[in-house]
Amino acid sequence: MKPDVDAARDALRGLFPETPLQLNEHLSARYQAEIYLKREDLSPVRSYKIRGAFNFFRKVLAQPEGPRSFVCASAGNHAQGFAFVCRHFGVEGVVFMPVTTPQQKIDKTRMFGGDFVKIRLIGDFFDQCYQAARDHAAETGALMVPPFDHADIIEGQATVAAEIVTQLGPGRTPDLVVLPVGGGGLAAGVTGYLEREVDAGRFLFCEPLGAASLKRSLENGGMVTLEQVDNFVDGAAVGRIGDLNFAALSRFSADQVMLLSENAVCVTMIDMLNVEGVVLEPAGALSLAALEAIGPEGLRGKTVVAVVSGGNFDFERLPDVKERAMRHAGLKKYFILRLAQRPGALRDFLNLLGPDDDIARFEYLKKSARNFGSILIGIETKVPENFLALAKAFDGAGLRYQDITDNEILANLII
Repeated sequence: MKPDVDAARDALRGLFPETPLQLNEHLSARYQAEIYLKREDLSPVRSYKIRGAFNFFRKVLAQPEGPRSFVCASAGNHAQGFAFVCRHFGVEGVVFMPVTTPQQKIDKTRMFGGDFVKIRLIGDFFDQCYQAARDHAAETGALMVPPFDHADIIEGQATVAAEIVTQLGPGRTPDLVVLPVGGGGLAAGVTGYLEREVDAGRFLFCEPLGAASLKRSLENGGMVTLEQVDNFVDGAAVGRIGDLNFAALSRFSADQVMLLSENAVCVTMIDMLNVEGVVLEPAGALSLAALEAIGPEGLRGKTVVAVVSGGNFDFERLPDVKERAMRHAGLKKYFILRLAQRPGALRDFLNLLGPDDDIARFEYLKKSARNFGSILIGIETKVPENFLALAKAFDGAGLRYQDITDNEILANLII
């Protein structure tokens, strides 16, 4: 595998320079370790996906009788890498996207592809636009470019590892390599390239809690298709890992796959934005959220390489990310209160709040009884412990209330 990957890496230098492997002082101090970040968010399309797409095109176009028109289905990083490479090679491409794709992603794909790429919006869901892309390929003879489940795509993603080896320098190997997993192309490529340098037990894979296709497949001893997927971590929200990728990763233990809640990922995104000024998409923050879950106890004194897979973040999502981060950190809670319908009842309630408690939302829901009314209230505070004092104050006042912060059904309907 190595000679082919090294050749792919060298060919990539005609497209863009290697992405940096940076020692992050902030995280290194926090975890008392050497934390290196492989910054795939600094590629021309702000994700590693350009690598696999470039390698796929490079090999196909080297064939004298190969196709000269291409198609893909994607609403994210694969579409942008595909478009960039189409323009680089001067070939025609069509990108199928769901109608619901954010305009920012459509505009960036169009910008990268220029006159060489056409965008077609089909269906409300990915499966519909994927089928439309397949139909287009069948009708026109265009070649479908898969997002992750292809040997040439895997080989292209493996160039991440080839760069890491040279950037760390001779004789240096990481104690831990942390990799995000969606379809598995990046993880399959990196582990395959590093298998002689890094023991299998030194890899840690990260998946969103709502899209645990690799972990469930390893637990099952065979491929599993998830019935439901949480799409918040959209760059890794895959219901079924690639067949080739699972074959490459099946030698690892399910215990080496860490599941991270979508809200925990948000905490990492906000931290990196506020402290380091680094903009990460949810999938790009997975490996760093894993470091937080491990903590200094498990990282102290180690050399760690964490792959930051992408930074294509739509800032229209920032309020939702901040909301999720605060709830996960215990700094924001939502309550439904039952207050007496009498003058001064609201003032009495406000007097129960502490000096650092701030009302972020207040909404009268309905009159639940003749003498009582229900209120939805959101409260933010500075440290989680303040909510313990607030609960004691509520109880002492005989206030009837329900904490709905972690009730997903109510939170999605009301909040």
